[in-house]
Amino acid sequence: MFALPFFRRDLPALKGEKVTLRLPLANDYQEWAALRGKSRGFLERWEPRWTPDELERTAWRHRIGRYREDHAQGIAIAFFILDRNTGRLAGGITLGNIRHGVAQSGHIGYWIGEPFSGRGLMTDAVNVLARFAFDTLRLHRIEAACIPDNARSIRVLEKAGFQREGLLRSYLKINGTWQDHYLYARLAEDFPQGAPKHQKA
Repeated sequence: MFALPFFRRDLPALKGEKVTLRLPLANDYQEWAALRGKSRGFLERWEPRWTPDELERTAWRHRIGRYREDHAQGIAIAFFILDRNTGRLAGGITLGNIRHGVAQSGHIGYWIGEPFSGRGLMTDAVNVLARFAFDTLRLHRIEAACIPDNARSIRVLEKAGFQREGLLRSYLKINGTWQDHYLYARLAEDFPQGAPKHQKA
């Protein structure tokens, strides 16, 4: 494992134009469960199959524990996405499979609650996380995988400057079915000169 000093429990929140990214807290359970429950029909077709206890408090405690363990080991970092206008929880975004050495790469995954879809929040969140990955974690490459008929996610990635690099056959088991995915990637040098940096709270 390769833990780094910036993987710490008191990591400052990251701010974009529309969103704030911060680490999930144990007391976020009620708001998280309510948003996920309300958005279930919107999210299920794009995610691994939900378990029967998906929204239960016990499952939430396991989730938080996994977030903290991965964070402590330096292999992944999960953020909640907050709408800057209201402070409400809007979704989540994770930088996982973080590798250093010759790879210097990571993989992003994200979800957004249905009430917040279509407002540009996720594009802002992806840009903020990308800047954090490149500036703070010193990664060279970040990747994302997207089901070919997920038009919303494709728009987010392309607006955020990711380039499609190919098709991964039967890549992930989504909602119980192995699905092909497009592979998208963004490199540190893809950021234009003068691109806005994330702000720390």
